[in-house]
Amino acid sequence: MRFEPLPARTRLLIPLCATLLCAGCVGAPPIITTPNACSTLIPDSWREPVKGADLPEGNTVADWVAFGDAQTGQLDKANGRTTDALAIIGRCEARDLAAVKKARPKFLGIF
Repeated sequence: MRFEPLPARTRLLIPLCATLLCAGCVGAPPIITTPNACSTLIPDSWREPVKGADLPEGNTVADWVAFGDAQTGQLDKANGRTTDALAIIGRCEARDLAAVKKARPKFLGIF
């Protein structure tokens, strides 16, 4: 089977059509997000270190048991802050990522 060569004008239309298709992909407005906005959700008081319990003044077993209990409470508070802060930042970043994905226009409603 023999094909006739395309006329010069028709050959020029092929890159023009491809350019128009590409313009639909890059013509969307940029999506701008605020960097590090998730860390602002952490309370300022959590930026201060959790102080340890005061050492006991007496030298009895009961004083040291009370100190150990108080120190464990302070450790639980510090560990709770870390866990909560990481959870807050993780959920915030996931929310921002979902918003960016939803805001991106789809090409022909498919991509």
